[in-house]
Amino acid sequence: MAERKQKSATRELVETLLIALVLAFLIRTFVVESFQVQGHSMLPTLHNGDRVLVNKLAFDFGQPKTGEIIVFQSPVIPSQDWIKRVIGVPGETVSIRHNVVYIDGKRYPEPFLKYRQSQNYGPAKVPPDHLFVLGDNRPISYDSRYFGMLSEKRVKGEAFLIWWPLNQIRWL
Repeated sequence: MAERKQKSATRELVETLLIALVLAFLIRTFVVESFQVQGHSMLPTLHNGDRVLVNKLAFDFGQPKTGEIIVFQSPVIPSQDWIKRVIGVPGETVSIRHNVVYIDGKRYPEPFLKYRQSQNYGPAKVPPDHLFVLGDNRPISYDSRYFGMLSEKRVKGEAFLIWWPLNQIRWL
């Protein structure tokens, strides 16, 4: 009888661990994933080495919106994921004049910017199923000003929380 209880306890432990592993795999694959920021293109919002959580379901139920920070497969180096801010969505016309972003001719407020210096750009209309993305550190960001409009098919999700370093935890 004691042997039977031992087997059932061992079996229960193994089953619990398997279920936990399968759930973790499914959540990471389809729902939320951690992403480590590499580089300085999103300063001062995000720093090199920050870790953010990315909602992979965010755009299954809606479209990206101006101002959201997204993670996407690089159109230049497909083996890398990049992080930038959505500035223009399909149908909008984006331009940059004298370090100021305009969307459909109206100045886009960017209180999050510390480094504004940017070459003039556009005007350019964002085509269907594409986005115009910029880094917050404009002088050094390699973004839509250089690689063009980003296909929405490359978007992996919306960054919503900085979780590392622990003293910097905050919602984005």
